[in-house]
Amino acid sequence: MQSEEKDALEISRSTSPLPEAGRSRAAIEAVTPEVDGGRFPIKRVVGERVEVEADVFADGHDAVRAELLYRRVGEVKWSRTPMVLGGNDRWRARFRVRELGRYAYTVEAWVDPFLTWRRDLKKRVNAGQDVAMDLRIGAQILRELARGELAQWIELLEGERGTRDEREAAALGEELGAAVEQIAVPHHPTRYGQELEVVVDPVLARFGAWYELFPRSAGEPGTHGTFRDVEKRLPYVSELGFDVLYLPPIHPIGRAFRKGPNNTLTPGPDDPGSPWAIGSDEGGHTAIHAELGTLEDFHSLVRVASEHGIALALDIAFQTSPDHPWVREHPEWFRARPDGSIQYAENPPKKYQDIYPLDFETEDWRALWAALLDVFLYWAEQGVTVFRVDNPHTKSLAFWEWCLNEVKRAHPEAIFLSEAFTRPKVMRRLAKAGFSQSYTYFPWRVDKEGLTDYLTELTQTPVREYMRANQWPNTPDILTEYLQTGGRSAFVIRLVLAATLGASYGIYGPAFELCEDRPLRDGSEEYHDSEKYQLRAWDLDAPHSLRHVVQRMNRVRRENRALQSDRSLRFHEIENDRMLCYSKSDEDSENVILVVVNLDPHHRQSGWLWLDLHALGLATHETFQVHDQVSEARFLWKGESNFVELDPAIMPAHVFRLRKRVRTETDFEYFA
Repeated sequence: MQSEEKDALEISRSTSPLPEAGRSRAAIEAVTPEVDGGRFPIKRVVGERVEVEADVFADGHDAVRAELLYRRVGEVKWSRTPMVLGGNDRWRARFRVRELGRYAYTVEAWVDPFLTWRRDLKKRVNAGQDVAMDLRIGAQILRELARGELAQWIELLEGERGTRDEREAAALGEELGAAVEQIAVPHHPTRYGQELEVVVDPVLARFGAWYELFPRSAGEPGTHGTFRDVEKRLPYVSELGFDVLYLPPIHPIGRAFRKGPNNTLTPGPDDPGSPWAIGSDEGGHTAIHAELGTLEDFHSLVRVASEHGIALALDIAFQTSPDHPWVREHPEWFRARPDGSIQYAENPPKKYQDIYPLDFETEDWRALWAALLDVFLYWAEQGVTVFRVDNPHTKSLAFWEWCLNEVKRAHPEAIFLSEAFTRPKVMRRLAKAGFSQSYTYFPWRVDKEGLTDYLTELTQTPVREYMRANQWPNTPDILTEYLQTGGRSAFVIRLVLAATLGASYGIYGPAFELCEDRPLRDGSEEYHDSEKYQLRAWDLDAPHSLRHVVQRMNRVRRENRALQSDRSLRFHEIENDRMLCYSKSDEDSENVILVVVNLDPHHRQSGWLWLDLHALGLATHETFQVHDQVSEARFLWKGESNFVELDPAIMPAHVFRLRKRVRTETDFEYFA
């Protein structure tokens, strides 16, 4: 064997195997939306569109085609829609998700010889060149498509009939293009390496107003409330316009280390304790506190709430009191201290002696996981599929990914709200793992810069593909300094911000609408006489109540589709750092809302707006009407610069609906 042949053989033996799709020339990169390379699904609700983009290109100058492929998970056949080329080899298309569950999507691309031939043929014809051979090449391409219905076109292009002009016109005509489009298949296609997924939730996962109340405070003053008392409260909640009624834990409460009023360690014999100290001899996470009523009473509450158009949400807190049956039956699910006692919950310097955390590193973790999954499934069987989950960031991330997926497999309509006031990356990972919504840092974002930066991050970055914000100005654990010191106007300001910045928002009531602002002590965000540790009597008819403002804001949200999503949020410049201006729009209904808020609860503020007219769908010098949805006041504005003044003692915000000038055939003008 000659040395050259031997060298060539050695080279061939040392090379890697040839790729299976060696003739596939298209490249697909930078597909969006995509979460962590396809590791986690994106989120949508029923009826929403998924906008998919990708960089698609190939070597040389041949024409490239790309298609978006999508299907419900479990189906075999893909639906296809052509992608449209934008600038710089960026292609885009979209599809609509119409059913609960999961969809898969991906991208396919290929070099298209027919399109390449037609494109080049047109150039040659326009240049007056002889294209006889090019027409024969076209016939050859059509023959390779191997479909008998193209025979007439093949004969024409090969010159067997018709004049040269007729052949050229036919080759470039719409009829041939349509015929090929009907039968053509991808030519050596490249398929993107991932089948990406989208979880499809109910619309309530994107848009809804939540109202939290403690059932035990719903009764007559001095008496322990019941589910029947909550039923009587439903017309009030419905009148306020809320979609979800969220109840803190409804389970038996332990007596060991029970907390007294204001979190004291010396409870009286009649003090009810914290609902989050779950479990007693009466049962645990699938039992009901006897003073609240029976399971039949609970079923009645779920049914009557539904009749009022209200979904009932339950708090799921995976922790126990020292009296919980699991402590006796499964001591291995808890972490033991050196003296043999069980470690109670702590967040130094805070101590929660009445609560035992679960140990997710237990050797019996499989049984623990199964038991916790059963809690969700049990309540789903009782008619509850909306859950607020307490402190999920203190439980295993792997557990949540498994558990939430299992619940959604059985109940795709289930919605999970994550109460994780923790580090941003942990909050995001919980959202990726399957939580439908998340509490946010909104309570502490009170100035213009903080609100603008944070809400832009939540709505205009890739975070929005998997994390949905649920904005709460207060909770039983959070009474911010802003609310403590701002008076009634502060509550109105935070209500308007939460209800318009967030498609989903909630309030802890009646503390919110009654402007409860007394902290446990200076520097504390705990409420004085907190409902977490005692019964409270609330005067729902108090003259200072914000109930009518709350009612109006929820009505505005329902009447304006622009406020039912967060993806269109845009901030506009206003020359006053104590004022905030932003807009939302809905392209399907052409509904546009512009909100201007005075962030100062104590003083009148004014400033010049500089509107992004393009974001509002307005022409540069167009006259338009702004119609305040709260006060019903109307103003005529023109152009990007307009003046606004807001007095917090009257109303600290405008919630404008933009109405454009419309001219009829009879020259009658009105604003629509």
